Amino acid sequence: MSEKLPIEPARTDVQAFLDELKKLPARPSVGRARLIFALDATASREPTWDTACDTQGRMFLEAGRLGGLEVQLVFYRGFHECKASRWVRDSRALVELMTKVTCRAGQTQIRRVLRHAIGEAKREPVRALVFIGDAMEEELDELAQLAGELGILGVKGFFFQEGSDPRAERAFREIARLTGGAYCRFDRNAPAELAELLGAVAAYAAGGAGVLEDLRRRGSPAVRLLAHQVRS
Repeated sequence: MSEKLPIEPARTDVQAFLDELKKLPARPSVGRARLIFALDATASREPTWDTACDTQGRMFLEAGRLGGLEVQLVFYRGFHECKASRWVRDSRALVELMTKVTCRAGQTQIRRVLRHAIGEAKREPVRALVFIGDAMEEELDELAQLAGELGILGVKGFFFQEGSDPRAERAFREIARLTGGAYCRFDRNAPAELAELLGAVAAYAAGGAGVLEDLRRRGSPAVRLLAHQVRS
């Protein structure tokens, strides 16, 4: 049974975030590809958070431009705090909501993100899980087991690492490999490249294998490197 993300007591901006999400129009997801976008919002990412939100926002807008794609936002931070939005198509509204999230000190909760993705994929197919983070403070064996389950369910994991923590790199590479997805370390001083990579993942999630092959042939060097890691 998948782990449920708890609804926690009201906490100012977080509760406001969830309240706003409830107002977004719910639409059936039948026939539409789905992508989970997960963020580490712990304190270590605070120095680059505003830039990251802008970059990640471009990815949502790209997803909206492509059409045929629903996105769910997941983030964790603080003490045992992990939140997930409903599935939405309105990319601009989701960008606005994402910018309201602030960082708080806490441990990584990648396990909960993976468990959540497994639960969602068991209900309806999910094409991709995108994760952006800079650390990993959990047991790799457990994460690998969950990643293998995601791979069996057909969910490709795209793990983007900010910084150069070797433990995080090892974990992110292994999770991406086990899901048939891709790993990439990005330069926090070059947000345009990350935006391009995220746009490529959104294009793949919306268009499937045909788009992936096109990215392998005609994408930028960074996009081609990412695309060639993905198992069709």
